[in-house]
Amino acid sequence: MALSDYTKEFKYNTKLATPVILGMLGHQVVALVDNIMVGQLGTAELAAVSLGNSFMFIAMSLGIGFSTAITPLVAEADGEGNREKGKSSFKHGLFLCIVLGLVLFAAVMFAKPLMYVMKQPPEVVDLAMPYLTLVAASLVPLIIFQGFKQFSDGMSMTRFPMYATIVANVVNVILNYMFIFGKFGAPELGVVGAAIGTLASRVVMVGYLWYLLSRKEKSHYFVTGIKIFTLSKAMLKKLLNLGFPSAMQMFFEVAIFTSAVWLSGILGKNPQAANQIALNIASMTFMVAMGFSVAAMIRVGNQKGLKNFRELRRVAISIVLLTSILSLIFAIGFILFNGELPKIFLDYNSVTDFADNHEVVAIAAQLLIIAAIFQFTDALQVVALGALRGMQDVKIPTVITFIAYWVIGFPVSYYLSMETSLESMGIWIGLLAGLSASGIMLFIRFNYLSKKLIRQELAISN
Repeated sequence: MALSDYTKEFKYNTKLATPVILGMLGHQVVALVDNIMVGQLGTAELAAVSLGNSFMFIAMSLGIGFSTAITPLVAEADGEGNREKGKSSFKHGLFLCIVLGLVLFAAVMFAKPLMYVMKQPPEVVDLAMPYLTLVAASLVPLIIFQGFKQFSDGMSMTRFPMYATIVANVVNVILNYMFIFGKFGAPELGVVGAAIGTLASRVVMVGYLWYLLSRKEKSHYFVTGIKIFTLSKAMLKKLLNLGFPSAMQMFFEVAIFTSAVWLSGILGKNPQAANQIALNIASMTFMVAMGFSVAAMIRVGNQKGLKNFRELRRVAISIVLLTSILSLIFAIGFILFNGELPKIFLDYNSVTDFADNHEVVAIAAQLLIIAAIFQFTDALQVVALGALRGMQDVKIPTVITFIAYWVIGFPVSYYLSMETSLESMGIWIGLLAGLSASGIMLFIRFNYLSKKLIRQELAISN
């Protein structure tokens, strides 16, 4: 195929992915706002939010990863024009999301005492404990929201989750300002105030998304009159077979970034704060790639339903090409502004915290150089994973992600940070190794499967 066969898809792929990207950036902005506002209180408070969220990221990865099973099933049913199949996929997925949200909330609460045995700074742990309690409760509405979001994405209605996320961010900013700093008559609660904002905003988010979908003719049938307890064992099994491996894929990736938080905590509160800042900035650009990953999952799922495998491969590769171009732009930005971006998160003019803030910014600037390098492989791995999910291929990719992050990436992070003078940079070199291994192996898997499907299609037609 000519290059134009791929580039002509850029406009539609961008149109489909942009609302997803903005919605995901909205999720990230909730954490970003928490970090920026809490960062004004001091580096210990910022590190506390980082530590508390490290537990949340693991739980969220399982819930969000599992919910992605809904999208390819709904997209395939939408491609076939089968409304009953689409509603069944959504209803069973929503039921499992509700159950999983409650289980994950209980699991985080049970795991809270682990913070005392993780060699983290004591003042950071004391601040993180009450913060984590409220943020853990927000897992329930967050995972339920994901059920609705994945359905909406599968129907190619990607704008509505974005609208809900924007509303949630407005609520979060207002409540953060009130409860972190004690404004408008609210008590001054510090990091706990940030948790209140997060919990309330996520409740609003799921309610508003349901409202939007219930008013739209295309989705009204699917989100109303749901008999949530009338369930099919076959559909539950199908979702579990897709959802559990998808959850583990996201868990393996998020867990290695969480391990970076814990390893940096062993190095001290300033390395931990710097790690959190660099991670927040890198996560913003990752959300762009994640949005195109969802676009790949939707379009590949549609083409799978139509059994048009040549088109399936073409649209997926066009998304890989587009994200590679965007990754180059992000990498240049990280390199040019690596010393300035971290200052956004701190009161850099504070006299009392000058030494701590200077060290945090210096470390974060180094980490952003490494983040610039892994923009390419991070985008490749997430888009390839989205395409494979659209093909409903989840088991082998799960093995690939485990090998990439935990057989390759984590040992490199641990050794370079704990046994050499690289310290924080060593942690992120390990992340680079894991993401690169994952990107290469997942793309090879997609390349093999898509060509195999095309060969089978040709054999049948002949």
